[in-house]
Amino acid sequence: MDNEQMWFRPEVLALPAYVPGKKPGDSNVIKLASNETPFPTLPQVEAAIAGAVGDLNRYPDMFATDLAADLAAFHEWPDAGIVVGNGSTALIEKFLQAVVGADGEVVLPWRSFEAYPIAIQAAGGIAVKVPLTREGAHDLRGMLKAITPRTRAVLLCTPNNPTGVAMTHAELSSFLAEVPFEVPVLLDEAYVNFVDMSGAVDSMRLLKQHQNLIVLRTFSKAYGMAGLRCGYALAHQQMASGLRAIGTPFGVNALAQAAARAALGSQQLVTEQVESLLGERDRISSALAAQGWQVPASQANFLWFEFGDLSKRFEELCGEAGITVRRFGNEGVRVTIAEHEGSVRLMRALDMFRDQLREE
Repeated sequence: MDNEQMWFRPEVLALPAYVPGKKPGDSNVIKLASNETPFPTLPQVEAAIAGAVGDLNRYPDMFATDLAADLAAFHEWPDAGIVVGNGSTALIEKFLQAVVGADGEVVLPWRSFEAYPIAIQAAGGIAVKVPLTREGAHDLRGMLKAITPRTRAVLLCTPNNPTGVAMTHAELSSFLAEVPFEVPVLLDEAYVNFVDMSGAVDSMRLLKQHQNLIVLRTFSKAYGMAGLRCGYALAHQQMASGLRAIGTPFGVNALAQAAARAALGSQQLVTEQVESLLGERDRISSALAAQGWQVPASQANFLWFEFGDLSKRFEELCGEAGITVRRFGNEGVRVTIAEHEGSVRLMRALDMFRDQLREE
């Protein structure tokens, strides 16, 4: 028996590996693999970090009280219903540890954020994956049918990562109305800032109507704080209390807390940056449509190319064009919307891809 088999639980050893986006080895290569924003750190965030470095010999506020108060004011939601964590992924892990239990089932869309099944398995649960629709959207009716007495939670992701498709408010409202009250629903809105469609989900309105709903947000995407790790949950007080109870003590460092408060106060600049990315997304989407490429209608800061067995070849061509992208096995390739030059190189890679296909 190997040592690791002696030391670790079998389900831990069997965990699938999380695959991060590739880092360019060449400074001339543009990274479009991790859904990061291309903008430099927000000025107010830089200033806040500089002002907080003198107190790092002290533990941070365990419950991020000041940040929670700012978030409460921003969302017009009670402080007691806000839980801050070390990125929204850590909150997903803690939530599942708190509710799943041995062999408990968690219903989720698939493909979706690859950390979901890892976190479910680590919590001792069983992932019940409901395939997406052909359009890359959640099959909400199929997810409802997958709920059984063994279901301990439901995970939702809108816009969905990696397809970029978002649910409408009407769709999600109807879905939540049919989920049993005893089954908590986690709504992951990591990319909510990039949604500009009509009929978009109003999660705060739904939160007021459903005590079993928990909404996740992050500072990693639109706020450009991926390197600091800070996210938060919005929930009713009883749900928040359970999540807070299982939280890692002092899990959110002092710099992240200070930075997140400053980022929250930088709404005008954040909005301008998001609008810039949405303009780039619209330009690329129009160019793709004009050339006959079919991709899901993204409401996020990335696009999904479902190239199946040809995904690896396309990834390699992207590398030749000077960009790194995120390939998901033989399913497809996700490409982040970032600087305009990255879009130019993406179109170049697609041209090379099409030329190869024509030659065959």
